[in-house]
Amino acid sequence: MERDIFNNYPFSGMGDNQGVQSDYDEFDAVELYCDKCKRAVPVRKNLLLILPEGDKYEYTCALCGNSVGDKIDKSGQYYTILKE
Repeated sequence: MERDIFNNYPFSGMGDNQGVQSDYDEFDAVELYCDKCKRAVPVRKNLLLILPEGDKYEYTCALCGNSVGDKIDKSGQYYTILKE
């Protein structure tokens, strides 16, 4: 599920995405909260699927292997191959 964090931004002028730098378009997680470990842990990023919407990655806990999140990367290397 994708969310646009700027549509619900409480300050005026940010709801239209103006002023957002392209440097912040994509993030790669380094640490995420793991329900099993009960703390923020380092994660591994694994390619799950190549979809028409983009490359789908899963983040897993580096300590226990539990799935802690996912991401669809629309600028990924595999997505651009399908687009051509």
